[in-house]
Amino acid sequence: MNVITTLKDKQREKQIKYERSVLSDLSINLLKERVKQFFGSQRITTIMTMNKGIEEACYDLALESYLLGAKFSKFGYYGENMEEVRLRCFHEERHLIDTLYNFLLYWGGEEEGTYSESLYYMCEQYVYIWWRDGYETGERRHKLRLH
Repeated sequence: MNVITTLKDKQREKQIKYERSVLSDLSINLLKERVKQFFGSQRITTIMTMNKGIEEACYDLALESYLLGAKFSKFGYYGENMEEVRLRCFHEERHLIDTLYNFLLYWGGEEEGTYSESLYYMCEQYVYIWWRDGYETGERRHKLRLH
């Protein structure tokens, strides 16, 4: 008796395999370092020490951004420049930025105003840095035919 698999199952298996291989290039120390670099000078640091969930949310969003960049790097390999590729995933990236920003506002208990605007820009840069790293890693893997 044969096992019937669907195309969707095969695509999902291939995607998981690719994500695992891309994530193997990433170090936990880099994740921790970047969270401190971006959010270490803010009042969020004191809240992070009390609530490890905020720090884990930053890690989760970093990984999602990294995988998003790696996923879209195939377009860069085929000739598009990085900004054109970034426009392709504009809505996904914006969703990640908004998710991180709203999470930090909610759990950080910060007041509205100029501080929240600078926090939004930090979230934007944080997601972009991870997206770019994932993009470069994915593009390098495509060039080496490791995809």
